[in-house]
Amino acid sequence: MAERLVLVTGAAGFLGSHLCDALLTQGDHVIGVDNLCTGNLENLSHLNNEPRFSFEQADIVQPFDPGRVDFIFNMASPASPVDYMRLGIETLLVGSAGTINTLEIARKYGAGYLHASTSECYGDPLVHPQVESYWGNVNPIGPRSVYDEAKRFSEAAVAAYHRYHGVNTHLVRIFNTYGPRLQPNDGRLISNLMMQALRGDPLTIYGDGSQTRSFCYCSDLIDGIVRLAASEEHDPVNIGNPGEFTILECAREVQSVVGSHSEIIFRPLPQDDPARRQPDITRAQTLLGWSPKVALRDGLERSLEYFTRCVERENARV
Repeated sequence: MAERLVLVTGAAGFLGSHLCDALLTQGDHVIGVDNLCTGNLENLSHLNNEPRFSFEQADIVQPFDPGRVDFIFNMASPASPVDYMRLGIETLLVGSAGTINTLEIARKYGAGYLHASTSECYGDPLVHPQVESYWGNVNPIGPRSVYDEAKRFSEAAVAAYHRYHGVNTHLVRIFNTYGPRLQPNDGRLISNLMMQALRGDPLTIYGDGSQTRSFCYCSDLIDGIVRLAASEEHDPVNIGNPGEFTILECAREVQSVVGSHSEIIFRPLPQDDPARRQPDITRAQTLLGWSPKVALRDGLERSLEYFTRCVERENARV
């Protein structure tokens, strides 16, 4: 098989950087692009001497041309509530203009294209577990809408470029994912709880802790994305771990892994926060032969060293 030249947008982010690693491991040449509004070059520092990897700091909202590429993975977007509420307009732009710009590159060069969408397209779901055929229950003007609707627009754009221009597109709907390189203070549940437990701070739960999430370890998620990109499937595919945990159960699992005796405190639930989240992964299993392998406790144990280093760095700066 000929070596591919692959473009990864959002390459310095949590998932983007892990994807670069996976693509390089399978023999691809990778061009990473990121404007670093939420990405971190430290996530790519281990690739500084990798001859098959290059990085360009650029904003995909502005039209650009990397030259002929064989495949594009569009991973660019703020993805945590803290970031996309702080960068609401930027999030809307990267999901609209950024997606169109990268689709134009794929159309121009006949490249394959995978877009990283999200379970947030389902909003606060009235169908459980969530299947790809469900259209969602999303507040189009609420505080989370800058992310939810940007991703929903992106899906429409990706489908249109496949329909009208014949671009070989793929859509992955990513469910809650965690692991090393997750931003330590980005407001997401796992990073919040791990950092609080390691600091010895109280563990904060928003709401009464009965709302649920399904947590996928990053290596499983990346495996699913790579498989989807190699498939002939053009409709959305859920990639996530169907193991469903309440927020309170997750907090107690973190306490156990860290060995923390921190108390758990409760705060008001943010507006439009989903009450339940669980992927139906039947299509991923059937079409891709994919199922997650890493259970929540195992994934938390694999993440412990990373979050411990994050806390040590915080302490060193004090």
